[in-house]
Amino acid sequence: MTALRRNLEGNEACALGAIRAGCRFFAGYPITPSSEVAEVMSRELPKVGGTFVQMEDEIASMGAVIGASMGGVKAMTATSGPGFSLKQENLGYASGAEIPCVIVNVMRGGPSTGMPTRPAQGDIMQARWGTHGDHAIVVLAPASVSEAYSETMRAVALSERLRVPVVVLLDEIIGHLTETVDLAAIPDGPEVWRKFADGPREGFLPYAVTDDLIPPMARPGDGFRAHTTGLTHAPGGFPTQVPAEAAAAVRRTTDKLTLHREEIERWQVLEADDADLLIVAIGISARAARLAIRELRSEGLKAGLFRPVTLWPFPEQALRDVLARSGARTVLVPEMNQGQLVLEVERVLAGRAEARPLNRIDGQAISPDDIAHAAREALA
Repeated sequence: MTALRRNLEGNEACALGAIRAGCRFFAGYPITPSSEVAEVMSRELPKVGGTFVQMEDEIASMGAVIGASMGGVKAMTATSGPGFSLKQENLGYASGAEIPCVIVNVMRGGPSTGMPTRPAQGDIMQARWGTHGDHAIVVLAPASVSEAYSETMRAVALSERLRVPVVVLLDEIIGHLTETVDLAAIPDGPEVWRKFADGPREGFLPYAVTDDLIPPMARPGDGFRAHTTGLTHAPGGFPTQVPAEAAAAVRRTTDKLTLHREEIERWQVLEADDADLLIVAIGISARAARLAIRELRSEGLKAGLFRPVTLWPFPEQALRDVLARSGARTVLVPEMNQGQLVLEVERVLAGRAEARPLNRIDGQAISPDDIAHAAREALA
């Protein structure tokens, strides 16, 4: 295979990965530090017959993406914290109506407009619980430019296959990091499209309960009647307040992700089998942890890394298995917020080990020395 090496920025990789996965519509509103995603999309999408639209605001961007997807096109938007907040209502609509779409969120300091050019990881919980109600969503957290490319490709595929919104969650450093990526070494994978309705049109139910819990979606022009609403709906698509139908409708969308969890979850483990201390981190904090582990190992201290590439649903059984194999009694969680990921880690550990937070909220990244120092204190 001939190598196709390119120097790419993380944000640029997200855009190119989405296009390679078949994304042909992008609607967005420029916002630091994600603007390069829109910039690349505006340049590259027309070359493949796609459509780029700069909308008047973040809310309209999310609405346009939903509309394009309902029209049968793979669609994506990109934003940062304040814009991600504005998209939450429409994101909830996409989740409730099971409309495939991808949202890239390049995190920056907050709350509110915060520090637009400084890194943070403060949207971990917003990505999972930002919109109201019990809702299904997938969140992927790349830690390199290559992974920003491949995980955005996977985001497009997962959103299509499972009829679910997928968030690609980067911190500002990964979004603006430039690395060499061999695009030829990243496999295309099978082209994934949502399950379109076929067969008899009479009796078609747009939210039918199927064995895989993924209802076939009506393709515009194919003649299948479909009613789409954000109201809780029965299999026929029309609103319902019948308790059994309402409960079944919400439960099916969350059960759908549980059923396909093996396909969704991805994680990375480093030097963990004999670790006395396990570090759980995402994004640039995970990269700092890798350097810290190398330094700690050179001192004879056994530390390892568990990195959830799929952040939500959290790969909880994988973390429990890694912890059980290692016998580590302490888990260090470095993150650029006041403690969000550590809450999920504590839930998963359920007393099996002590979870220690390591936080930074001043617009600076957590350094390998910060992590190594905290690890030494924990192991003392």
